[in-house]
Amino acid sequence: MDASRRAFFGGAALLFAGSAALTVAWSLPAPPFPALPMCGGGAMKTMWLPERGWPGAAAAFIVMWIVMMAAMMLPVASPPLWRYRQALAAARVPRAVRLTALAGLGYCSVWTATGALVFALGVALTAAEWRLPALARVEPLASALVILIAGALQLGTWKRRRLACCREADACAHAAPGAGAAWRHGLRLGQRCVACCANLTAVLLVTGLMDLRAMLLVSAAISAERLAPRGVRIAQLVGLGLIGAGLVFVARAAGF
Repeated sequence: MDASRRAFFGGAALLFAGSAALTVAWSLPAPPFPALPMCGGGAMKTMWLPERGWPGAAAAFIVMWIVMMAAMMLPVASPPLWRYRQALAAARVPRAVRLTALAGLGYCSVWTATGALVFALGVALTAAEWRLPALARVEPLASALVILIAGALQLGTWKRRRLACCREADACAHAAPGAGAAWRHGLRLGQRCVACCANLTAVLLVTGLMDLRAMLLVSAAISAERLAPRGVRIAQLVGLGLIGAGLVFVARAAGF
């Protein structure tokens, strides 16, 4: 392994270790955003409540989201970024390291924007549950349906196309010079990654955003379907598991 490869993956490993440690530190002692009981048996997450004002609540959520996504997505983001670094080096493009870092920032910006959208949707849903407590009572059933839909998507052509798009973006590491090209390459990687992970990210949101077990399972599923040679088959197995889990949650929500 040459020095540049060791430096790249060594830095990625350090970033992964740091973000994973922070995520565990936030999650284990006590959830950073505990549930708030509501009349009627439902519960809301206080991460969606503006205790520190909207700017403070949004900033805290985005920081948590970035750290968590760094821990979950670095295993699948590092290989395509390394291939981009190799393409730049092969084409003798100057400042290859800086351009690769810029592409990585572009990738992260897409996930950050996704986190901002998740926060806005969470606030809107919480506001609706606050006004209509009946919505909180149907939340367990709605969460189970999200898991079932996510599992069904794993089995069909939608997932196969998303996985193929990610592999295409990984392979098309064009070594066009310039910061703009690097930024656009990172955005393209991020957009395809978010689309490919959308259903599994939804599962994480409804099962527990800062639940370590949920994060580990979703992260393992994403890494396996994206990195393993038979990723489509793994995605289908994950889908079957999600459908089984969704049926269990439906039964629980129905009182069985």
